[in-house]
Amino acid sequence: MALDPNEQPGPPIAKFESMLKTDDVYFFDAEDFEEIIHHYLNNGRISLAKKAIRMGLQQHPDALELRLLEVEVLVFENHLDQAQLILDQLQQINSRNQEICIQQANICSKKDQHDLAIDWLKRALELEPDDPDVHSLLGMEYLFLDAYSEAQQCFMRCVAEDPEDYASLYNVVYCFEFREDFRGGIRFLNAYLETNPYCQVAWHQLGKLYKELDMLKEALGAFEFAVISDDSFIGAYFEKGRVLEKLGRLEEAIENYQATMDLDDPTSHAYLRMGRCFEKLGDDEQAQAYYYRTVHDDPLLDKGWLAITEFYLRRELYEKALEFVNKAIHIDGENADYWARCGKIHLATGNLDEADYAYSQAVRLEDYSLGTWSSWCEVLWQAKEYQALYEVLKQAIKFHPKTGEFRYRLAGISFLLGKEKKARTQLKHAINMLPEAYPQFQEDFPEFPHWVPIEKASDQPGKASE
Repeated sequence: MALDPNEQPGPPIAKFESMLKTDDVYFFDAEDFEEIIHHYLNNGRISLAKKAIRMGLQQHPDALELRLLEVEVLVFENHLDQAQLILDQLQQINSRNQEICIQQANICSKKDQHDLAIDWLKRALELEPDDPDVHSLLGMEYLFLDAYSEAQQCFMRCVAEDPEDYASLYNVVYCFEFREDFRGGIRFLNAYLETNPYCQVAWHQLGKLYKELDMLKEALGAFEFAVISDDSFIGAYFEKGRVLEKLGRLEEAIENYQATMDLDDPTSHAYLRMGRCFEKLGDDEQAQAYYYRTVHDDPLLDKGWLAITEFYLRRELYEKALEFVNKAIHIDGENADYWARCGKIHLATGNLDEADYAYSQAVRLEDYSLGTWSSWCEVLWQAKEYQALYEVLKQAIKFHPKTGEFRYRLAGISFLLGKEKKARTQLKHAINMLPEAYPQFQEDFPEFPHWVPIEKASDQPGKASE
């Protein structure tokens, strides 16, 4: 059984460390060696644990628990074949030892043989059916296999055995969330709270589930109970602030974000939320200040850079917006959102070459959103780069085949490039999809001949091909 790592060293540990300062070899009982080894393992001092294991096995070569601790260290260090050899020997001596089954499961799990690990853990449960630690390990193996219902049952068993096993409680809720059974999770937590009414963890998780269902008043109540249960629970204050923000109670939201800062060091996420609240309240000076703090506190938080860039974009302060998005790109040039914002700024200021490059980078980084394709096409249209626009439109249609605007523009560009057959085909598809946009097409391409009927064509939209 693992010992508390914060526990003060007992006499065997003090004796062992005293021995290490000399050339003497002291004798210890096997149980003393177990205590010494657990102490070092729990404190991450693996080399001393291994030294104690070696000495222990020299003095007690037949001590099963010491051999199992040796196996535990070998598995931890990924010496799986060596650990397996020892376990197979121990299995022949004692086939009904639960710890042997658990270590066999650990080896299988390390090898990604999760089905075999589950079999070994079930054998361990046959020996001790109510062991919560084994049920927890079994739940984790089911999670590796994406078997969320089975995993959930295991973690529920752990919580039933020990209501303060918050790791298992989190895992139960995680399974409900992954299965999108939010109402089931709410029922489970409400039942749990009937017998554990002051559990701040449960109230916090309940609030998050209510928020998923947009039940904001219920979520707010749950977060308030979490704070009542533990008035130093930073996560509950933060989530309560998020709900208040959604309810439009911005001053109260700010108070709760401020509470998180009073309890611990401020975080970039709290700064960001404060900035958004002040911006919604029309306090631009405070909003700007908190956005600055956000990116200063965590330069890798993309939401911070995007927030301050959008702040200036909304006010048409393009030079400042460009300054901040360029700083963001300098830090992380592989962020598609940054490049899309960069393109947006350059398009607004008429810097078409820079906008073209920015949108090409966004698409290279897998931003295939409709807005990015539309804006890139607009850039090339304004620049009269018709051949490039033709190629980009073909790509855009592959990702958004039902977007009629792309078909209309491809029809017009095809005509300008002398591809009349392509132009006819695409215009028919466009009219089928979006007949009401035809007048705008005529305005954009007045030179296009009127040999295509306005009534719906029988052709079905297909892939854009030359």
